[in-house]
Amino acid sequence: MQEINAFINSLHLQAHPEGGFYREMYRSPTMVQAIHSPHEKSAYTSIYYLLAGQDFSSWHRIKSDETWFFHYGCDVLIYFFDTENVLQKIHLGPIGKKFQATIPANTWFAAKPLDETSFCLVSCVVAPGFEFSDFEMGKRQELLVEYGQTQENKDIITSLTRIN
Repeated sequence: MQEINAFINSLHLQAHPEGGFYREMYRSPTMVQAIHSPHEKSAYTSIYYLLAGQDFSSWHRIKSDETWFFHYGCDVLIYFFDTENVLQKIHLGPIGKKFQATIPANTWFAAKPLDETSFCLVSCVVAPGFEFSDFEMGKRQELLVEYGQTQENKDIITSLTRIN
């Protein structure tokens, strides 16, 4: 726990609404016209993102592509529903031997540390840039209706949503 708090403090991370801790590190001054928005947005944004212990990144989706880059700690599991509504899993980190992955725009996804006694530190880059107005938190019942065709899907949806 001491190492986790040291990272949170030294990187000046704050609580994220989806779970974990984050800090925006860069917001591009270059503006682009996003297809899904009438407004210009930063070309891209980047954050540090830390998940620790039994905390998780709750099911959510955004209107831009998001690329995750593994930095430190235990491996992280990213779950998402593909275009065929099939549950997929990405295993990022040294054990999984994969160090970056991209989640396409408008895709429901969630994540958790592989080791509940440890933590993982990643960076997330969003293009066009992240705006909280483009962020949608998943509602457990709605996700279960849409994707709960198997027991595995139900279990993952239930375990990685906040009660709402």
